[in-house]
This record gives sequence, structure tokens and C-alpha cells, in this order.
Amino acid sequence: MPERIGLAVIGCGTIGRIRAQLAREFPAVDWLGLCDVDLDTAKSLGEDTKAEFVTDDLDRLLSRPEVNAVIVATAENEHVEPILAAADLGVPMMIEKPLATDPVESKRVLDRLDEKGIDAVIGYTQRFRRRFLTAKQKIVDGVIGEVTTVVTRAFMNRMVPIATLRKTDQRSNLTPMVVSGTHSLDLCMWLMEGKNPAEVYARSVDVALGELGTKDATLGLFTMDDGTLWSMNISWALPTVWPGSVYGLEVGIVGTKGVIDIEDTHRDTIVASELPQGAGYTSKGYAPAEARHVDFIGSYPPGDVAGGLLWGPMRTETISWFSRISTGIPTPHATAHDGHRNLLLTMAMDLSARRGRPVELPIEPEELVE
Repeated sequence: MPERIGLAVIGCGTIGRIRAQLAREFPAVDWLGLCDVDLDTAKSLGEDTKAEFVTDDLDRLLSRPEVNAVIVATAENEHVEPILAAADLGVPMMIEKPLATDPVESKRVLDRLDEKGIDAVIGYTQRFRRRFLTAKQKIVDGVIGEVTTVVTRAFMNRMVPIATLRKTDQRSNLTPMVVSGTHSLDLCMWLMEGKNPAEVYARSVDVALGELGTKDATLGLFTMDDGTLWSMNISWALPTVWPGSVYGLEVGIVGTKGVIDIEDTHRDTIVASELPQGAGYTSKGYAPAEARHVDFIGSYPPGDVAGGLLWGPMRTETISWFSRISTGIPTPHATAHDGHRNLLLTMAMDLSARRGRPVELPIEPEELVE
């Protein structure tokens, strides 16, 4: 019989709330504990999910004997402490990206997870969109032959950087690549599994968001170890009234025998109304200054709410993880090693943009810090 799950959710904000609510729908989860530095936030989620335990003390939560699985969903700059504390339990973990915003700390966290032999996965929800799962299988099946060229373009409105950066004064590593471009980067590395980057050359611009301490956009060109070329870019400086709630992605994959062209911009389903459509991206205490009257349905990466329930890739990702840890089925989740690699690659793009010249890969965390 499947193992019963006693789940600890650390961080009860937007994503922690979604994961906890989905946990209550999974039959094998029979105990739920919540922790947040803001006790009122934790209590609110606890009431909505009928959690068995609610606290603002991380040690109290992790000392509960019922805990045999952990979700870390704190803010980007605050992942290290809860991950290291939970690692001592030796239980499966789902960690929102990144492992850390400091590459040396990320390696320290990865080493601890490896030392404890923990099955840790990273929250890269894009892998669970049906179109990308299908594209991955077509590549594995050899339908387009050997991949030779990949082109990626990601567009976001500026709600995410504004809401993310206003929460912290530690902004040096909260760039469009590290925070958001990492999703399309992970997706392409997964689609090109087996190919390793040998060099990256990138440039950035910071006209619109420079005053917030971040970049508007970063464009880069990777050369893989087998000569494959991969061009990728992200701009998260589009106006807040841009109809995409969060993410719009295009990916073109050319092989020796064919091509896969993926449009994930969500422009196929549009709602326009005299009534405001909401923020799309929601974060505690944040609301865009301008009302949004047009929305691309499906552009909020976690999914969409219908009938009081969330439907979409984050549901699939979360429920698949519960199945993974309770029955052992294989899943396409990103591993902790994938997450650490992704951080180094996104930071290498930022480093190349600062230096104005190519950066050889792989690169050591210490060089990125310097």
C-alpha cells in the first residue's frame, strides 16, 4: 500500500498556499503542518486547509514525528535555512527554485542533500505542460533527428519583478534570468538532455527597471559541447497592462530530420472586459497601479481556478510529486542537481553581460561570486 504522507509546508505565501491546498486533495496525505514567519499568514492557510499543525517556528514543525515529506516555498532569498534544517530529517523534499540565490550556498545545499541521500525535486512547473511533455517524447523518440539549433523567447510583464524585489533589499542576484528566465532555461536543458553548455555570451539592458536594482532583459547565445547553438532571451519589463498574466514562451527546436515549433504565449484564449481582470500575478501587499482589462487565459504558470480548484501544470506537478514519494513512480521533476546547474547557467549569462565577453562553461560557483 502507498506510504501515508505527513507533509510539512514551509512558507505559506502564494505557492505554498497552492501546494498545501492540493495536498488536501491527495488521499495519501493524512497530516499537514504549516510554518511561516508571519503567523497570521500561516493561520489563514491552516484554517482554509484544516491543517493539523500551524506555527511560525521552523524547529517546532520539523520536530513533529508525523513529518515524512517537506515542501520549501519561502521567498527566493530565504531557501537555505529551511532546506538545511529539513535535510537533517532525510525525507523527500520539493523545493521552489532556486536552492539559493548565492551560487556557493547553492553548492553547499546540494552537497548536504547528496550527503543525506535525499530525493529532492525543484519546482519547475513548465515541465508539466502537456505540449512540452509531448515535445520531449518526440525528441527522445528521434522524430526530428539530432537537435542542432534551439531558439527561446520569454516575455513577461513587470508585475513579477516589482512584487519580488519590493520584498527584499538583497537584490543583486534577483535578475530576470535568475528569477524567471531559469524556467525557460530549465525547460530547454531538459529538452536537450545530454548536451552540455561550453560557452555563453550575453548582453543585458536596464532602462525601465534599473531603479529597482534589476535588469529589463537579458539575451544570450549558448554553444553546446557538440556544437549545438541555443539562443535564449527573456524580458520581464513589459508594462503591467500587458495581457499576459505572467509568462509567454516560444521555443523552436531544429533537428537534422525535422523541427518542433512551440508557441506557449496563450494568445489563443483572450478575455476582454470593461471590468478589471485582476493582477494575474498575486503577491502579498502588491497590486498593479493600472487596471488590466485584457488577459491571456492560461498565462499564469500555476494554472487557472475553476469551480474553486486550481487546474493546470502546478496541479499536475504537485500531485505527481505526491505519487512519486508514496508509490515510487518515475516523474519528470527537475532534480536538485538540475536546479544548481540552472542557477550557475543563469548567473553565467549575467556575468557575461557584465563583462561584455563570452564566459567558458562549466564555471565554478566561486568565480560567479567574484
